[in-house]
Amino acid sequence: MPSPGHPPWTTPTERSRTEPWATTPAWSSRSRSRQRTCPRCAEPLVHVGSAFAAPRRRDTAAWRTLSVLLHAGVRFHKSCWGGPGYRPRTLSEVRERMTCARRSGEPFARSLVRYEVPSSPARG
Repeated sequence: MPSPGHPPWTTPTERSRTEPWATTPAWSSRSRSRQRTCPRCAEPLVHVGSAFAAPRRRDTAAWRTLSVLLHAGVRFHKSCWGGPGYRPRTLSEVRERMTCARRSGEPFARSLVRYEVPSSPARG
């Protein structure tokens, strides 16, 4: 049974070729204003940047690391001179940078994208 409002001879694939909203280029203003939602949970999607590369599905440590980065506001946008810059890949790197941020009072997002963590002064 065809869905209401669509000609009975079109399949979903054919519909995507004929409906203008399905073929709108990613750079158009019309596609930017549209809220995209997750097909599984219907939550709004977040644009993390064009330089984003998802970890393997079963790599839970990498997904946890990515979750911390995204919740802190870190994104993966390319710059005119290269990629997105340094991003921590392991939870130990994330912990190290977050500890440094807590001690120095620096925002987490800024501390997470540092290539090197500043050494703490010697105690004594």
